[in-house]
Amino acid sequence: MKPVTYPCPLSGGGEAEELALTFDQGRAVRLLIVPALFDEANRMRRFTVEVMRRLDGAGIDCFLPDLPGCNESLQDLALLEPEDWATAMHAAARYFGANRVLAIRGGGLILPPQLGGWHYAPVQGASLLKTMLRARIIASREAGREETTDSLVSQGLDLGLDLAGYSLSAEMIRQLLSLFPAARTGISAIDQDTIGGSPLWLRAEPDEDSAQADALAALIAMSVSA
Repeated sequence: MKPVTYPCPLSGGGEAEELALTFDQGRAVRLLIVPALFDEANRMRRFTVEVMRRLDGAGIDCFLPDLPGCNESLQDLALLEPEDWATAMHAAARYFGANRVLAIRGGGLILPPQLGGWHYAPVQGASLLKTMLRARIIASREAGREETTDSLVSQGLDLGLDLAGYSLSAEMIRQLLSLFPAARTGISAIDQDTIGGSPLWLRAEPDEDSAQADALAALIAMSVSA
């Protein structure tokens, strides 16, 4: 596994260098992995890397790019929107010469165009937002403040919001409310029942599950060789 950078276009012009984890030996199958979003990305990071290790062992090159504004990125998340992430994933796909894509959870909302592949555990943008809103309401209640979903959404659409440690712009929130997983030819959905086990994104802390990593990697490797 090797960390490298890829050139990410900036909305105002120019480009930034963003990090990516890669298993790259110049093999025929080159898989871009679009990570889960927000706190789910943290909870599933170890699992995602373990899937990559198994795919590398199966002869598949893998590329996991950072999203602008996340992880080691120097971009300001509060100035970004989902379209910026989709542009970054398109740029990463071209830079690494990817010919397949695996989107994890909310990653399916920002798929690069044209690539075929898989979407593991699809989720709507509104569902991701609802989960983060619920966490904020619980934290506020514990601190003696009362907030509601409706009031927070209204505030967010006007001014943006801090949710689960992420500063989200009003435009980010507006777009998330209407984003659905891409339904397009060549993208196969993989549900959790197919993988087995309890969903890692629902666990309280970042975790991994070797059986689930085995199952997801094997499904993709078999699909590629079929």
